Amino acid sequence: MDLSIYNCFLPHDDHEASLAFYRDTLGFEVRNDVEYGGVHWLTVGPPGQPQTSLVLTPPAADPGVTEEERRTVTEMMAKGTYAGINLATKDLDGTFERLQAGDAEIVQEPTDQPWGVRDCALRDPAGNMIRIFEVR
Repeated sequence: MDLSIYNCFLPHDDHEASLAFYRDTLGFEVRNDVEYGGVHWLTVGPPGQPQTSLVLTPPAADPGVTEEERRTVTEMMAKGTYAGINLATKDLDGTFERLQAGDAEIVQEPTDQPWGVRDCALRDPAGNMIRIFEVR
């Protein structure tokens, strides 16, 4: 099989804050910005990688989700325990400096982990955990 990651989904609860964070803070390209039936989602991705995208959707976007499930998801988002993504860079320290100079919510400074990776962590405006790994 020849498989690749096409897109993945992360929840967001503030369209403008998510747009600013992924576009302006992380430097991702906006690939799609859609409002349909009162639901607003964004598709963003890293420049030079048009085959890979993140779809940022409201937690209520799936019509099969119950009101109780929406509340649970919203509570987990607020705590930062619902969703996350791992990104990679060749220059972790430089990337971290740029993120720290902005308005990113830093969770962990660049750290050499005991399992052999060097990474840092931050949260997006919806509370999603973003870990950035240094790829040597």
